[in-house]
Amino acid sequence: MIFERTEQHPGARFLLILASLVVVVYGLKYAAPILLPAALALFLTVLSLPVMLWLVHHRVPAGLATMVTVLMFVGGVGLLFLVASQSVTDLQANLPRYQTQLGERLTQAITWIDARSDSFEVGPYLTTLIDPTAVVDFVRGSIGRIAQFLSTTFIVFLIMAFMLGEATVFPAKIRYVLGQDDGDEDRLEKVVTEVQSYLSIKTMVSLATGLVLGFWAYVMQLEFPLLLGLVAFLLNYVPTVGSIIAAVPAVFLSVILHFDVSHAVAVALGYVVVNVLFGNILEPNLLGRRLGLSTLVVILSLLFWGWAWGPLGALLSVPLTVMVKIWLENTPDLRWVAVLLDKSPPPVAAGGGGTGAA
Repeated sequence: MIFERTEQHPGARFLLILASLVVVVYGLKYAAPILLPAALALFLTVLSLPVMLWLVHHRVPAGLATMVTVLMFVGGVGLLFLVASQSVTDLQANLPRYQTQLGERLTQAITWIDARSDSFEVGPYLTTLIDPTAVVDFVRGSIGRIAQFLSTTFIVFLIMAFMLGEATVFPAKIRYVLGQDDGDEDRLEKVVTEVQSYLSIKTMVSLATGLVLGFWAYVMQLEFPLLLGLVAFLLNYVPTVGSIIAAVPAVFLSVILHFDVSHAVAVALGYVVVNVLFGNILEPNLLGRRLGLSTLVVILSLLFWGWAWGPLGALLSVPLTVMVKIWLENTPDLRWVAVLLDKSPPPVAAGGGGTGAA
């Protein structure tokens, strides 16, 4: 058999694994129109599963509990879109004004720098680095991609409803397939519980981050504070890089509207303080060390899922990677991969000469 030969030849086994990985990676990219809505529906299902189970526990019929849970999330997401849609419409109407103002601010900055620099002119370099037309086109394109995604929300919620419907019978199927005495059932339950805990805590911290930063944008007299808060909420799912990207539109608005270095620094400082408090202190204490990812893994997962599934894949990159890491931690023969993905190595057992188990 070919698998017996690969056991005798590690090089051939490595090539087989590498070829399989290439097939899986390109399969993920090719099947993105199907897998991306399913991944987002799974994300919402894991978040909403405790609500449905609570209703079932209080003797609400499973079908009615599923319908109520889905309607609750549809109402919440619909309210969020309703609040953001007016801001997005106003932003689109103001984009030409922002483009003109950004060009004026850039000209003023070039004039101010050239007046204090006799050795060289920074104008050509600065205009190449910051092109008002390119910035506005990027914002307009991002809005268009968001609107294109909204057309698939019905499919996402439909898949979510069926996933919730299967959630009540899926454990029984697992028990039948694996057997009553198989430990894999307990491991699957542990994986689901840890994923629920991670997504719940991450969502609550992201919501708090969005509310605080939206209020901070309002205090700093920036336009569209609701939209800025929503951007901060969504990008908080991507640690380290997400907080930096979320601060960029706020700083740009500060420069365009106020053209004051101290004001822009104050806006950026507010983002830094909030993300340090929530992202580096509160969230790690709630999640625990073992759910952390190394910064390199975060960057690589952002690039990979962004390449495979586009901007929404980049947004879901870290939650997807953490879900995979939790599954690896609970699979004995693949636990070493979870250690490589972790932020720091597991603690060494007292009196032991090697690393402890993850």
